[in-house]
Amino acid sequence: MDALENAGRLPAVIYRECTIYTILSPCSMCSGAIALYEIPKVIIGENTTFTGEEDWLRSKGIIVDVVNDEECIGMMAQFIKEHPELWNEDIGI
Repeated sequence: MDALENAGRLPAVIYRECTIYTILSPCSMCSGAIALYEIPKVIIGENTTFTGEEDWLRSKGIIVDVVNDEECIGMMAQFIKEHPELWNEDIGI
């Protein structure tokens, strides 16, 4: 959501031609924004620490490619270890 906000107001046709890249599987809120903006493809760096709404995105006709990159997995593991309170808040624990 932050990436979309920082992109500024763009015409809808621009989003329909984009691919969004994310380290972590998108949560419900971010997946809703992806669908709302009609972004046709999502590349996910890793989904071992959190599996978001991948199936829901696919059901909307959005292409979802999960890479499970070791660097992304390590980055998320380190973040969770160093900031468990933020992680738990982000995922609703």
